[in-house]
Amino acid sequence: MPGAPPRSSFVADLRAVLAEHDFRRLFAARLVSQAGDGVFNAGLGAYVFFNATSFPNPAAAATAFAVLYLPYSLVGPFAGVFIDRWSRRQILVWSALLRFAFVVLAAAFVAAGALGLPLYVGALLVLGVNRFFLSALSASLPHVVRSDKLVMANSVAPTSGTIVAFIGGIAGIGVHLVTGGGQVGSAVTLLVGGLCYVCAGLLATRIPRSLLGPSAPPDGAAAGGVGADLADVLRGLAAGARHLARRRRAAAALVATASHRFLYGILLLMSVLLYRNFFYRSGSNTALGHYLVIIVASAVGYGTAALVTPVATRRMTKTAWITILLAGGGIATGALGTGFRQPGFLAIGFLLGVVAQGVAICTTTVLQQEVEDEFLGRVFSINDMLYNAAFVLGAAVSAVFMPASGRSYPILALVTVGYLVAAGGYWLLSRQSPAGDSGGSDSAGPDAGGPGAGGSGAGGSGAGGPSPAAQPSSS
Repeated sequence: MPGAPPRSSFVADLRAVLAEHDFRRLFAARLVSQAGDGVFNAGLGAYVFFNATSFPNPAAAATAFAVLYLPYSLVGPFAGVFIDRWSRRQILVWSALLRFAFVVLAAAFVAAGALGLPLYVGALLVLGVNRFFLSALSASLPHVVRSDKLVMANSVAPTSGTIVAFIGGIAGIGVHLVTGGGQVGSAVTLLVGGLCYVCAGLLATRIPRSLLGPSAPPDGAAAGGVGADLADVLRGLAAGARHLARRRRAAAALVATASHRFLYGILLLMSVLLYRNFFYRSGSNTALGHYLVIIVASAVGYGTAALVTPVATRRMTKTAWITILLAGGGIATGALGTGFRQPGFLAIGFLLGVVAQGVAICTTTVLQQEVEDEFLGRVFSINDMLYNAAFVLGAAVSAVFMPASGRSYPILALVTVGYLVAAGGYWLLSRQSPAGDSGGSDSAGPDAGGPGAGGSGAGGSGAGGPSPAAQPSSS
């Protein structure tokens, strides 16, 4: 079309920001660290879910999901209080070394055959500190790229991190299998992830200490102290929630995301139990090897959504596309899962990868269009919290009723109906505009993918597929 502005692409944006010398250093630390995240999560997931000496029960699996995902929800909103006070370069260096120390602790528990509170505490320490590392990376970006490239940097950095984390997860499963699986294979895999953290910390030392800020203490830091700032975070989240209550379309998008994640948590728990306790009960390594295929299928779905969603939302509203995705998730689950056969669950993994990322992209864009800028950061924090908390809640609630084999027709039927109800409820809720609504446009347009469309909100969600190696966040 003559006169149309050239479309930005991921590759073009990546080339543009890589021209910045200091960005390359920060980017290298991110990629190596997130590769370590993928390896670590693969080692932990393989040990907890595909242990040769035990079979995961629903409650234990749900607990493991909580350990893997909740630190990103609970720590994330409060990390900024400290990131705005401490040297961000030093946070990158020391958090990487701390994670390695905690990984060694977790690996020792795995090698000893521990499965329970000690292991989960070690994993929580690794993932909790990891949230500081990721938040410091995001806060450092404005210091290493020019302002005219900041949107591009915010788009390509989390997306690249998610891709590398997925590759790290695949590599981690490979390390686990090559080293014989079992306790030894899982412990070795965790240590390989820990070595990635050490390398990321060393890469961060190449960045000048004063470059990443903060340039000055936050306003009121000396007078109020850390406690007052933490209280401000809680008050800010409450203010963001009140603002959302007056923005019906934005609130509806968050409900859609939370509904999908709740139902997805149930299906992920079911898929893990099916592969370990039903399809391949006689061999843990065989089960893990076949589960790798469903991880790949889900990741392909995740990537497909990034391609088709901008096209779809140029032809229909984002409201219509989210509704179609949720309804399609329900139809696919009911039609393909009923026989409890592997090909059906592989197809479900791919299709729900499309649903997960398609809904996330549209939700990100709706929030950016509907929420006032002064509330945007707080609303995205709420989005990230809901994204992971709803997933864990879905797994936890279903664990009470889920058989150890994962084979449950009633639960599968409830998930099917749940997706259809979520689709209808979202459609009705998003079509209503209370008096205080901004009345923002929901029309299709070239921005449908939104800045940072690689994940959930500002932080990114990681791959949408059922995977013990999936990244909770890539912010």
